[in-house]
Amino acid sequence: MKRPLLSFLVAFLAALAALVVTPASAGAADRPDPVVIVNGTFGPAFFYEPLAARLRADGNDAHIFELTNLGTGDIAATARDLARFVDGVRAATGAAKVDLVGHSQGGLVARHYVKYLGGEATVDSLVSLGAPHYGTAVANIADFFGAGNCLGIVACQQMAVGSDFVNELNAGDDTIGSVRYTNLYTALDELVRPVANASLRDGATNVLIQSQCPVRAVAHVGLALDGTVYDGVHDALLGNPIRLNCFAV
Repeated sequence: MKRPLLSFLVAFLAALAALVVTPASAGAADRPDPVVIVNGTFGPAFFYEPLAARLRADGNDAHIFELTNLGTGDIAATARDLARFVDGVRAATGAAKVDLVGHSQGGLVARHYVKYLGGEATVDSLVSLGAPHYGTAVANIADFFGAGNCLGIVACQQMAVGSDFVNELNAGDDTIGSVRYTNLYTALDELVRPVANASLRDGATNVLIQSQCPVRAVAHVGLALDGTVYDGVHDALLGNPIRLNCFAV
């Protein structure tokens, strides 16, 4: 075969390969991170299916992590199970990183994973919904009424204001590495008191729902289902400023 013809064929095949391979590679690069929903205490997987459905409708690959023993045990142990779950999602999808959306205790589980179990390298964005980052006075309500400290539920004890778990989790910076932290919370939260304990420092984005939508009525459990809250989740996962749609359903 003459050299000019050989050169032409090589160039033609290279161009053909670029047409076939480049769009697929670009598509993979543009694909959003898988999203892992980290459930709240006593929250079964089916309760979070509407949130997962919203995420999927917006083009996200959503997965639901149900807390070990529905979140009644040691939060650190549950975070280890989350680490294994995230590894499975990454292996199944080929994704280098995931985004986490943690509701209530799920936000603490997610933070423990990021801070202590390698999540700093595998998480792009951590969005929490009504997570008692600095504890909640409600966690000791059973003790207040003489029924024992949180009725013996370990995770409840750990979520009390001033607990060893909360103090250790909040030692040093609230935010870790390059992970984007967004905290959405409501003034009507009956389980996280004071409600400002659902916010974080050190560069985290904190959004009280009623600061943008004064008449939006959403309580603690409803944070996982509310349309306005989801609008904030969507913005956070895109890395956009949080501008809530107060009339979202």
